[in-house]
Parts: sequence; C-alpha cells; structure tokens
Amino acid sequence: MQKLSVNPVYNISPFTLLDYPDKTACIIWFAGCNMKCPYCYNPEIVSGKGKISYFETLKFIISRKGLLDGVVFSGGECTMHKNMDLFAAAVKKLGMLVKIDTNGSNPAMVRRLIENQHVDYVALDFKATASKYAKVTRSARFRQFAETFDILNRSSIPFEVRTTVHSELLSTADLQEMINYLSDRRYRGTYYLQNIVHNTTTLGNIQRSAPIDLSALRSETIDIVIRN
Repeated sequence: MQKLSVNPVYNISPFTLLDYPDKTACIIWFAGCNMKCPYCYNPEIVSGKGKISYFETLKFIISRKGLLDGVVFSGGECTMHKNMDLFAAAVKKLGMLVKIDTNGSNPAMVRRLIENQHVDYVALDFKATASKYAKVTRSARFRQFAETFDILNRSSIPFEVRTTVHSELLSTADLQEMINYLSDRRYRGTYYLQNIVHNTTTLGNIQRSAPIDLSALRSETIDIVIRN
C-alpha cells in the first residue's frame, strides 16, 4: 500500500451529473499532462503539482459510497501516473464504477485496466489528424493514440471518442478526415464534437474560434453529436 502514498491528485469535484453518462459521480483531477493543447481549460491542473494522496482520495470516495454510482479519473492525464491502475482496483473493490478521461498516450495502462476489469467506461480524446497532431498537442504521440483506440475498439468496454473544435487548429476537412479514420477502423460508437470553452483561461490563451460549418460532416456508420 506504500505505492498509494504519493500525491498525484490536484483536486476533487465531489459531484457531477455530466461527466459519466447516466451516472452520478465525483471527479478526481490528476495533476500534470504530457500534452499542451492551447485550448485546455485546466492550465492550473496541467502545469500544477499533485496535492492529494491516493490514500486521502480513497478516504473521500469511501465517504461517498452509496451516494454515487462511480468515479471519473480526469485531469491532466490520469494514465501517466504510476500505480493509477492499483488505485482504480481499490475503487472497484468498493463496488463503484470507474470512468477514465484520456488522451490515449498510454496504451499499456489502458490495456492493463481493461484486462484486469478495473475500468467501466472510457472517454478518448481524438485531438487531431496525424499531420496536425504535433501542432495541436505539442507532442508526438499520435501512434500511441492510435494504439489506444485500437485496444478500446477491440474490447467490450463502452467508450466514446471526442474532439475539441477550434477554427485555428482544425478545419472542416480535418474533421471529416478524422471521421473517416474512425469509420475505416469500424468504430460504431458516437463521435462527440465539443466547441472550445471561451469563458475561462486556457493554456495557450487562444483566441475566440471562428464559426465552423459542422453540418457538412458526414458518416454512414457513426453518429456525430455536437455537445455544446
């Protein structure tokens, strides 16, 4: 249990009805990220240090048992934290559901969570096309994203794919290319498009996005949903 004494958690949101589909949950905000997306609205979490240990976090979750259906692991990037899978196992032992929000940069962790049945739902961020991935994320991790997507797509775990849309970063043609990427790999879930949040500070202090015509996007096999 010494492995759970480190402080990976930046903050905890005690209740949400929005972040785990059809479930009541709390959100565990993991500090740090291996990407630097300019539209990120959690710059203090991405750049900050963890303040709360796994032990303290688990104590809080125990206090919510019977009141919540599940726990959302978000951030930051939760899968970059060593022993996160052990923490997920501890949450599952409480009889609670686990959802992770991930950029897909750690396929080995995602595979381990699935194989050990320590995750129940995954939200996977599809940041950009392969050619624009470095520009959008300030990283070179498209290959890892692709591997994570394939792991999820072959599994029986419910998962969604989502993209944050900004006119300076992605065009309508880029988004259609991303839809085709998913379709070619026989993804049959919902593809969520999310407009950038402009009412808060972002990591790159990005300018307001110009309107993008999303009505032209097409897929015969994938449901495309605009979330905001």
